[in-house]
Amino acid sequence: MTRMVAVGVILLPQERWSLARSRWQRAEEWGFDHAWTYDHLAWRSLADEPWFATVPLLAAAAAVTSRIGLGTFVASPNYRHPVPFAKDVMGLDDVSGGRLLLGLGGGGEGFDAQVLGPAPTRGERTRRFEEFVALLDELLTQPVTEHDGEFYEAHAARMIPGTIARPRPSFVVAANGPRALALAARYGQGWVTYGPSFDSDGDDIADRAAAQERWWSDLEGLVAQFDAAEAAAGRTGESRARRYLSLDGAPLFSLTSVDVAVEGVERAAALGFTDVVVHWPRLEGVYAGPERALEELAARLPALRALPVAGR
Repeated sequence: MTRMVAVGVILLPQERWSLARSRWQRAEEWGFDHAWTYDHLAWRSLADEPWFATVPLLAAAAAVTSRIGLGTFVASPNYRHPVPFAKDVMGLDDVSGGRLLLGLGGGGEGFDAQVLGPAPTRGERTRRFEEFVALLDELLTQPVTEHDGEFYEAHAARMIPGTIARPRPSFVVAANGPRALALAARYGQGWVTYGPSFDSDGDDIADRAAAQERWWSDLEGLVAQFDAAEAAAGRTGESRARRYLSLDGAPLFSLTSVDVAVEGVERAAALGFTDVVVHWPRLEGVYAGPERALEELAARLPALRALPVAGR
């Protein structure tokens, strides 16, 4: 069966619920397939701006919506322990009626990495992420878990009654490097990426256009690496993971205009991505753009869903 592309939107957790509520509801009313929020304590250039906690925000969003998938983009071990976090996940799954999409990542080197103490080395961070994902998988699929690992312990950790989603909520694993890609291929019902990272050469239109094309070219190589990781894990046919792309990893913000966003969705589908994600436009700074572009994109969702996904 040919898979069609799905489109989601990320809402940064910056507004009080009295204002944010209507946006989450509009995301559903406009027909987006999934809606996400970042899981950080603070984030990059917005570290001194308002920033709310992820779990209560998603619980509130689940209570005022009924269809749309809801997810973390992405939760990491930088400040989360698998045992209490698994309880949070079970609660979000329950409130949402099984609609939770659990985005998981290894954690960056920014603010979150040092808030609770010295940041781990890159090697430690990779090993910690592997243990974090494996232990979360066990916690969410077993009523009682016993674990004694390099980074985590769990003793008679109970997850009763378990989740509505079976065998557990979908893991959408963020990965760009070889070990994380292998982890996504092993545990993920989805793989998510911002695409390749590099510094663009300048700010003029020609430089941005060149950087944009380089990003798409390098992304094709990353897709090939995940193809190989899935093959090595023995995942073929319907067992293959969904593939999520944040269009806003590219040098040009996707909702600069609806045409930029539509072109991005089309190119992503041609590379085999089943799911594409954009950010709700902000008034200024990072992800700044016209909100009308998001509404115009919503109007085009029926046509975009008709796009066949390459290799599916």
